[in-house]
Amino acid sequence: MAINTGDTAWMLVSTALVLLMTPGLALFYGGQVRARSALNMIMMSFVSMGVVGVIWVIYGYSMTFGRDLDSGLLGDPTEFIGLSALLSEDALFGGIPTILFAAFQAMFAVITVALISGAVADRMKFGAWVLFAGIWVTLVYFPIAHWVFDFDSGESDPGGWIANDLAAIDFAGGTAVHINAGVAALALALVLGKRVGFGSKPFKPHNLTMVMLGAALLWFGWFGFNAGSAVGSNYLASVTFFNTIVATGAGMLAWLLVEKIRDGHSTTLGAASGIVAGLVAITPACSSVTPVGAILVGAISSILSAYAVGLKYKFGYDDSLDVVGVHLVSGLAGSLLVGVFASSAAPAGVDGLLYGGGADQLIKQAIACVAVIGYCFIVTFLLGKILDKTIGIRVKREEEIAGVDLVYHAESAYELGGVFKGGR
Repeated sequence: MAINTGDTAWMLVSTALVLLMTPGLALFYGGQVRARSALNMIMMSFVSMGVVGVIWVIYGYSMTFGRDLDSGLLGDPTEFIGLSALLSEDALFGGIPTILFAAFQAMFAVITVALISGAVADRMKFGAWVLFAGIWVTLVYFPIAHWVFDFDSGESDPGGWIANDLAAIDFAGGTAVHINAGVAALALALVLGKRVGFGSKPFKPHNLTMVMLGAALLWFGWFGFNAGSAVGSNYLASVTFFNTIVATGAGMLAWLLVEKIRDGHSTTLGAASGIVAGLVAITPACSSVTPVGAILVGAISSILSAYAVGLKYKFGYDDSLDVVGVHLVSGLAGSLLVGVFASSAAPAGVDGLLYGGGADQLIKQAIACVAVIGYCFIVTFLLGKILDKTIGIRVKREEEIAGVDLVYHAESAYELGGVFKGGR
């Protein structure tokens, strides 16, 4: 089979778009924290690119897409070690070079890790985050990504159990990326404990302009995330591209409406949060719903997330930047709503509950979600506890009050007249 240059060109662009999502996330998160923590928040995303990228080459790709070792649970970490085997011009994944597919999937691993950082803003040691990122991606992301993304390659390599045995639909990572990151964020936040002043101080974003820029970059990059998962320049990419547009718009409008009804005003932070909620929700569903279905998925999920972000005050867990409320809730909603709004008119060719397909697909979606939630929470919580008992992962109280930027990076995000002005 010869290389398809059109598909290859699109996948090169898509890979770059997904790479851009992590700096976009850094700005989105960085603008939401206090000024004295902005650089640290940005660095947690950027360092994830380095840590995960290196591990991906050594054994990460192989653990995710290597020959299945046991009942769809894990790929062989030694099969493609170092990725040298992918350098041959004959090594193709469909019509594109396999090394390009490996690069594309590396970006998914990177941003999944970076997403978790929003829950631990202001209070996690930077070195502990770096170590956590490397271990977590190995123990949690690679196995779950194998379950979800490694499709059947034949009798000798049956692939991941969610993709093949269960046949749940997760086109671009509602379970492997967003539910996974949201659950990990909750587990790590529980281990770390609350920020100083949580529940009594407002912790307002210090730079909403930065937040909106980050949201815009995420929306732009997400076209590579979703449409790029078609692994070609084709009809499937076109449908997922369009559904990503309308679901995101619906998510933004729905969040703004909730704010207007509940609070009497609609905010820029609400708009940015609604954009992300819509993007998260349509990620698993973009190949299986019609445009109207995409609007409903985006709107319903965003409404649920808009109310869910307040649960941290009710239940007492400090998810700093609402990774749980947005990524876990909208990821879960989007994944489950596949079983409701899926239509055989869409590329996936499956009818959900609303289209006469019965509850079969909804049950499959639920099983996949429960499996990811259970595995991720248990392993992440234990990992967090072990790291906390050995190296310690929480900054000292006085360091948190002084600001982690100065303590861990000897820098400040803003120099005003040569003197850093603390606070916001």
